[in-house]
Amino acid sequence: MNLSGLVPYVAPVVIGLFVVLLLSLVPDRHRQPFNALGIAGAGGVYFSGGGFGAWEMPFGALMLYVAYRGLTSWTFIGIGWLLHTAWDIAHHLKGNPILPFAHGSSLGCAICDPVIALWCLRGGPPLRVARPRTDALG
Repeated sequence: MNLSGLVPYVAPVVIGLFVVLLLSLVPDRHRQPFNALGIAGAGGVYFSGGGFGAWEMPFGALMLYVAYRGLTSWTFIGIGWLLHTAWDIAHHLKGNPILPFAHGSSLGCAICDPVIALWCLRGGPPLRVARPRTDALG
């Protein structure tokens, strides 16, 4: 079995888990709006040559709406990542990757995004548990 053939499929999952870990470190009160901004940005990553021409604009508008709703709903943030997954797959199949110099980048993004979406659909919880203080001030 050639393990190097698995790298393009496993690496995006690891990247997704790393992104979730980093996002979970954002303080609670800022975590949801920060993630909503991420969805707004994800809606425009293909604007500069994504391959679907004018259709890139309605998708960006849809993602902006989803991001706005994501300011008050983790579900919408998760939906946004799943929408971006579908857009990544469409771009991969068309042959217009998110990174023009990396042919498999849209496929990698399509594998990574659902990992983030699942975390968001769970409400974007922190991944580390705060330990109770045991010193004299605790």
